[in-house]
Amino acid sequence: MAAKQTDNRKVAAENRRARYEFAIGDIYEAGIVLTGTEVKSLRTGKATIAESYVGVSKLGIVQLINANIPEYLQANRFNHEPKRPRTLLLRAREIAKLAQGVEREGMTVVPLKIYFNEKGRAKIEIALSKGKNLHDKRETEKKRDWGREKARILRDKG
Repeated sequence: MAAKQTDNRKVAAENRRARYEFAIGDIYEAGIVLTGTEVKSLRTGKATIAESYVGVSKLGIVQLINANIPEYLQANRFNHEPKRPRTLLLRAREIAKLAQGVEREGMTVVPLKIYFNEKGRAKIEIALSKGKNLHDKRETEKKRDWGREKARILRDKG
């Protein structure tokens, strides 16, 4: 059995519902353009990206839209707007793939999680994904329930 690798990332916000609602395709890691108070607020772990999405403009600008990073309480008048669009930093080839997937194939770019890497920089994991139908969601639930049941059986036998 392979050794489990340790993950040095501190997750600030996670979109758990995305894996249920969408069939996840290609996953990309992007940097986020943030102000100082946004970084401090992210470190407290109170941000939400459940209702957010990623928009790709025709000029090649990728933005995280509708993500809520609450105001940092200690920064009185120098605070940021909680739901402002935030620019994402990607390579030109990655932006082209995202734009092509959205325009031609009718896919959606969904944020999965915001985290801090080993260097302490805020990163976001985004995925090019396709919406699931009702029967696909039911199948996902069946697999999850069977995994729980299997774990329960193995735990009781051992």
